[in-house]
Amino acid sequence: MNLFNIIDEIQKVDPEINDRFNPRRAAIKNITSFGSKVAVAALPFALGTMFKKAYGAATTPVVDVLNFALTLEHLEAGFYNKGLSIGGFVPAGGIDAKFVSQIAADENKHVAFLKTVITQLGGTPVAPPTVDYTGGNNKGNGPFKDVFTNYTTFLTVGAAFEDTGVRAYKGQAPNLLGNQVVLTAALGIHAVEGRHASALRYLINSHKVGTTATPAIKPYIVSSASKGNDTGAGAADGNYAGEENTTQGGVNLSSLASIGVVTASFDEPLSKDEVLKLLVGSFIVTP
Repeated sequence: MNLFNIIDEIQKVDPEINDRFNPRRAAIKNITSFGSKVAVAALPFALGTMFKKAYGAATTPVVDVLNFALTLEHLEAGFYNKGLSIGGFVPAGGIDAKFVSQIAADENKHVAFLKTVITQLGGTPVAPPTVDYTGGNNKGNGPFKDVFTNYTTFLTVGAAFEDTGVRAYKGQAPNLLGNQVVLTAALGIHAVEGRHASALRYLINSHKVGTTATPAIKPYIVSSASKGNDTGAGAADGNYAGEENTTQGGVNLSSLASIGVVTASFDEPLSKDEVLKLLVGSFIVTP
């Protein structure tokens, strides 16, 4: 997410943003004058302060939504950090290393950004959860027990996390409509999560070329009439449940195009409860 453009993006949904932020917009200019590295480090804190001053303290529901998002970002950031920490696990010197490293960097920035905004809005950021990336609820022998020894499994789990993240952010958007600043920032992260999912799906497919492995997946979700999951990993069925939906805005689109085309054209939201049901007791360890 390009933080330097966020004020201009906010202006599209809140025409009064200049009145709210002046002279705070000038403060942004002053920050950037100290050099790019200092600016990048300082900008999230400045934005968080401006959010609080311009809009007042966030309501508890908004902070709750942001902490829910932070939990997911902790899960994702830790996943890529772990994969990259294993010597030789992510293929070096090619597109795999570039993609996975960039995704990890993005997720760590999302964590830092959300923590800063939550704090500046008067909330307390949640701590990273205890995780089991095998999906085994701290037993280490879940359905993805080879997640850090089998690179294809790693990519598949990563894609499932990202696809779930896209759906989770979409599901929470209505709860942020009362705070356009926070909504804009959340939608910026939502878009980046979608790009992450596409990149990981591309990598999965590239490693299946010339092999007998199936299925060859697209960079986007293509569901069948009976199943949302197109990854071939049955343990991830829940992450894609509902993606087979063909009715949008009350109109059944299945008569206009194939099921694959229709389902690829829309992402379905997931509620907070649905996401936590998927993750808690498997990837997120229960007490």
